[in-house]
Amino acid sequence: MAWKWASASVIGTSHVANGDRLQDAYTLARVGEDGLLAIVSDGAGSAEFGHFGAWLVCRFLKVRFREHFQQQSDLPNDDLISDWVDELRDQIAAIARQRESTQRQFAATLAAILVTPEEELTLHIGDSAVVGRNGDEWDVLCWPENGEYASSTYFVTDDPEPRMTIRRQPRTHDAFAVFSDGVGDLALSHADQVAHTGFFKPMIRPVDAAQDEGRLRDLSVKLSSYLGGPSVCERTDDDKTLLLISGV
Repeated sequence: MAWKWASASVIGTSHVANGDRLQDAYTLARVGEDGLLAIVSDGAGSAEFGHFGAWLVCRFLKVRFREHFQQQSDLPNDDLISDWVDELRDQIAAIARQRESTQRQFAATLAAILVTPEEELTLHIGDSAVVGRNGDEWDVLCWPENGEYASSTYFVTDDPEPRMTIRRQPRTHDAFAVFSDGVGDLALSHADQVAHTGFFKPMIRPVDAAQDEGRLRDLSVKLSSYLGGPSVCERTDDDKTLLLISGV
């Protein structure tokens, strides 16, 4: 398949004002013969090493998925994925001990999609999101989940175990978007729990039309400028990560 995408991650104005760093991380990788894996992780702003936790989430799971498809073509089952997340949590715990810290200081969310010609697999913990295009409509595949208190959510490092959702379905979408909660207010209607088609339709059009495969550098630069521009920053001061993926 001819996968192509634009991707960008931009620090929020509130983080700049506080002297903080970008807390989001992401990765995209081709896996197997025709599959694509996309992951976004948002490190908790209240966690000292949240940015590192987000990077670990993306890197660790990308490695495990790639290793899996080097051995076989079938998608990993739920038990194996849960084992990987447990292994990730163990690794974070070990790093936390080395730094004389706690797992909570590495708190990060997870939103991921693995797409093959036949199937779609999503993994979700927290308040990032995944949507997919089916015809002229955009379906929400992973809706953001907030925690018990306002402005709180769930993390990979939560005890005693993370609130993880794994979903599988036949391949029904030809384009996807994965994004952190900083993009959520722009891209989703929280009142109706639907995706804003008017947001995604013009955003994905140049990705569909691109002749190259893989990461579209020029479109990614333009996407970064848009996410860091005043029209977006006036609506959200959080970090913003957006992956726009076309399988057309």
